[in-house]
Amino acid sequence: MTPAVEQAKKAGIAFHLHTYSHDASAESYGLEAAEKLDVAAEQVFKTLIVKLDGKQLAVGIVPVTCQLGLKQIAKAAGAKKAAMATPAEVERATGYVLGGVSPLGQKKRLLTVVDDTAQPHAKIYVSAGRRGLEIELAPSDLVALTQGHLAAIAV
Repeated sequence: MTPAVEQAKKAGIAFHLHTYSHDASAESYGLEAAEKLDVAAEQVFKTLIVKLDGKQLAVGIVPVTCQLGLKQIAKAAGAKKAAMATPAEVERATGYVLGGVSPLGQKKRLLTVVDDTAQPHAKIYVSAGRRGLEIELAPSDLVALTQGHLAAIAV
């Protein structure tokens, strides 16, 4: 299993794993997951890594139907600026490949901000650590496991 699934198991939270056959030519991995799992795209969240003030990496988790607002995540993280991290920085810090980055079980604990649109949902879906594998869990469990917080970071 992936480090994400191991973290969820160890924490003893309620979760479900969902697998699907990933199409490498898909334009949006997140929208592909929503379609193949037959769930509302607003409940499927993508994990994006940013660099704050040119130094510290952080995680932004937003619905696949939205973009991550760089100004919004910078403000939510108490930074002046945010920019997308490079693929090499993402893989080195998280231990996951792009398209399969999970907010759970990362190699380094990064400051994490979950978009507040997750809160009204009973369950949301995030990557479980590889393409074609999603973990369904309560937003409150995701926030607790990542030691993150909620903020309006999606645009």
